[in-house]
Amino acid sequence: MSGVSSAVVKELAPTGKLRVAINLGNMVLAQRGAGGELMGITVDLARELGRRLGVAVELVPFEAAGKVFEALKTGALDTVFLAIEPARAAEIEFTAPYVLIEGVYMVPKDSPLRTVADVDRPGIRVAVNRGSAYDLYLTRTLKHATLVRGENGIELFLADALEAAGGVKQPLVAFAKTNPSVRVMDDRFMEIQQAMGTPKGRSSGAAYLRAFVEEMKASGFVADALRRSNQGDAAVAPPAS
Repeated sequence: MSGVSSAVVKELAPTGKLRVAINLGNMVLAQRGAGGELMGITVDLARELGRRLGVAVELVPFEAAGKVFEALKTGALDTVFLAIEPARAAEIEFTAPYVLIEGVYMVPKDSPLRTVADVDRPGIRVAVNRGSAYDLYLTRTLKHATLVRGENGIELFLADALEAAGGVKQPLVAFAKTNPSVRVMDDRFMEIQQAMGTPKGRSSGAAYLRAFVEEMKASGFVADALRRSNQGDAAVAPPAS
């Protein structure tokens, strides 16, 4: 990619700086360093995008994806890193995904629930982070189980002794390693397609973002950023079809 048009810069940074949401609620995407600094693949992508546009980058941290989506709708953000979801697509121009992660269930260690299908039964309560990609997906797909939404699905699962918690695989596995009273199911209930996005109506900016993501995947930038942030088990998404 070379030479960025003024139309692209105006759409992606209308205030003169690139305002980017960084979701700290997903450890695959972003983390805080020992000194409190923001780091991770989304931070690296945001800074590279700002460098190419020739504008300053304002990293705006959030603790949950749902809060990112609400802020975008107010006009406070120019670029977001969110999972592709129909409920969000009405407001966001998405790129193809840059990374793929898994949505899985965590259950009590002695739970009779063994497979994803076991969870969707009457009387089963599933804790999720409100507004997350897996909350939106399970809202569409669960027929019998009940979703229980909160700011922190793991804390809700433990506090209310719920039957399951749904979430991103990596943080659930990390939690289970330090808590012998729970286990994570082997199979996934969804593939979470993490993408970049900009508000609807910014067609030139969206086209640039789509090309940017493809180059970042093909060049090895995405894979390198994942390794640097110790998230090498996340899968780089394939080229857009």
